[in-house]
Amino acid sequence: MLCVNHSAPLFTVSAVENGKARTVSLKDLKGKWVVLFFYPKDFTFVCPTEVLGFHKEVEAFRKEGAVILGVSPDNVETHAAWVKELGGIDYPLLSDSGCSLSRAYGVLDPKENVPLRVTFIIDPAGIIAYAVVSHMNVGRSVEETLRVLRALKTQKLCPADWQPGDETLDPQLKY
Repeated sequence: MLCVNHSAPLFTVSAVENGKARTVSLKDLKGKWVVLFFYPKDFTFVCPTEVLGFHKEVEAFRKEGAVILGVSPDNVETHAAWVKELGGIDYPLLSDSGCSLSRAYGVLDPKENVPLRVTFIIDPAGIIAYAVVSHMNVGRSVEETLRVLRALKTQKLCPADWQPGDETLDPQLKY
């Protein structure tokens, strides 16, 4: 898996956004924060909770200048059907049907041939600033992803459980 401080591999893939097929390129998002999250498969138990969780917070991410991109090995048609069943999603779901994107980011589970449950935050320069892997049976925390994005944007030291507006660090203390 790619680590923090590595360049995010560029990609151009098919996606579904607002019920329509389109192409998404990471190169076109240079200068923006990108939350790129991989999940195993549409029409499963845990994945819709995450996809809908990001959907519910999409405006908060946009307010932070971030773009959300979900990735699974499902094709565009499957994404479109699933998005319709979910009642709509306000960000793109990328199709990684050949799993080349999952391989490029080092997140493909070789046994199951699906991506692991991984979240990357990519900074405006295209560098991976955050990476976390969750067990396949446990959904990720959208709230924590948003908190980390906000912390990264401060470019300051942010302690555990830091929240926007916290001024808890005493600059006189040595850690």
